[in-house]
Order: sequence, then structure tokens, then C-alpha cells
Amino acid sequence: MCEPAKEAEKPAATATAKAPKVSLKTSKGVIVLELNAEKAPVTVENFLGYVKKKHFDGTVFHRVIGDFMIQGGGFAVEGKDLVEKDVGKGIVNEGKNGLKNLRGTIAMARTSDPNSATAQFFINVKDNAMLDYPSGGGYAVFGKVIEGMDVVDKIKAVETATAPLTMKHPTTGEKLTMPSEDVPVEKVVILSATAE
Repeated sequence: MCEPAKEAEKPAATATAKAPKVSLKTSKGVIVLELNAEKAPVTVENFLGYVKKKHFDGTVFHRVIGDFMIQGGGFAVEGKDLVEKDVGKGIVNEGKNGLKNLRGTIAMARTSDPNSATAQFFINVKDNAMLDYPSGGGYAVFGKVIEGMDVVDKIKAVETATAPLTMKHPTTGEKLTMPSEDVPVEKVVILSATAE
């Protein structure tokens, strides 16, 4: 009778082991993410690819709206400026995967083109049902914060202002500096992102 019970435990342990985790060491503390590769396989693979390339190291949370979300993964500090980093092609939007933009979830940032997400992501600081499918194709949730929600709350509380961001034109690659709202006055830096 004991043997079948042991066998039943093994698949559960394997299923838990399959969920990749990423640790974001920030200037405000550590945030640990658990990614949902089952429901968002393309998005998780894409995100882990950027983690492995060290893309996120030295980037900042460049957009913080205290009653909405914190966004990062796209801009690094160059001198006094925030400059957009090079990224790969946009990925297919997995916004229909059934995962909801609830407080503590991580989702992909994108343009109005549903399939334009690359490296930028956001962490919801409250339930944001208006981002769920079918709204604009949905914003693809691909994981959740399992440690460090207190750090997310510290980041959402930082003072913000209008500040210049240097972006790359999506077609020409030309650098354009434009004023952007909701930029933290004190730079909140992702010092490192590591897969566990």
C-alpha cells in the first residue's frame, strides 16, 4: 500500500520542479518570480532568454504608477540618460492563456500591436482586469511574485516625474529622446536577474 502513495508523490514534486524561478536583485531588494511555462510557454522562453543574456542587468524600472503597475526591462542608465536597450523581434501574444492580471502577477509590456512584446515587463500592484483578454488582445501574464511583494510595494511608492527617455524608432532604429511621464526620480535599478 505504501508503494503507490510514493509513486503518487513523485509527479507532484516533478510538476513543482518544472516551474522556473527568476530572482531580480534590485536597488530596493529582491523579487522572486515563479514563471508559468505551462500556460505561457513562448513568453517564459523569451523572458528566460533575456535573463540568460544578462539583458536585464543594469536596467531600471522606468515607469511606475503607484495604483497600477511597475514597468521595467527596457532602459539602462547611460550617463544621466535612460536609453532603450537593443531587443529581438516581438513574440506572439499569449494573452488568451487564462491567467489574469492580478496583484503580484508579471505580464509583458507591448505596443498597440498585440504581438510586439520583447523584453519589457510589468508587475501588477493591484488587480487590473482591464488588461485581460479580450481587451486589446490582452496583456500576457506569465508568472507571479512569490517572494518580495514588499519590495514591489516599495518601488510603487517612489516619487515620479516627467523625464526624458531615449528610445529607438521601431522601423529606422533612429534614437529619439522624448519626455515620458511616471519616471522614478530616484533610479530603481535591476542589479541582476538570475534563473534559479
